[in-house]
Amino acid sequence: MRIASVKPSQRKKGRFLVELEDGRILRVTEEELLRFSLREGMELDGGELEALEASAKASAARTAAANIIGSRPLSKRELTRRLVRKGAAEEDAGAAADWLEETGAVNDREYAAMLVRHYAGKGYGKARIREEMHRRGVDRELWDEALEELPDQSETLDRLIQKKCRGDLSDRREVKRVSDSLLRRGFSWSEVKEALRRYMELLEDESC
Repeated sequence: MRIASVKPSQRKKGRFLVELEDGRILRVTEEELLRFSLREGMELDGGELEALEASAKASAARTAAANIIGSRPLSKRELTRRLVRKGAAEEDAGAAADWLEETGAVNDREYAAMLVRHYAGKGYGKARIREEMHRRGVDRELWDEALEELPDQSETLDRLIQKKCRGDLSDRREVKRVSDSLLRRGFSWSEVKEALRRYMELLEDESC
């Protein structure tokens, strides 16, 4: 296959457009340009063309990965999934995620700790935070370590109960409504029960 032209991209610095005689355009990096000695009129045999195409796809996946992770933190698994959804091959997506992990741009341990801080700040308990880490592709082996940083949530529960209670908790339906709401937020029944006890004591003190 003959190369019809080699031109620098007008949109992306360090990117070159290699037009083949059949009309296809390969987007390559400067490194690939030099490594394959690409130039106008050059003939590429089947093996060379295949290697160039594979290298160009891998480079595109790395570029896309860097752009994605530059806009918001993600787990390695999340990043890989996004790249595949954008059209990258599984192998190229995984390699790009590995590359960013090696550079430190992707760090699942730090990401898990960030998720714990974020969802704890939004008033969620351990179970709900675990669900979020699972949904976002954080390895299970990192969950417990990240949750060690979870601060005591007694004050959070007390604040939520005071906000949600519509009055006296002598009504079982009211107790169930409030309890179910807190359980859905990921708090354990023992945590909810203890928080309700504290709230009842507070009401008794205020009524004295």
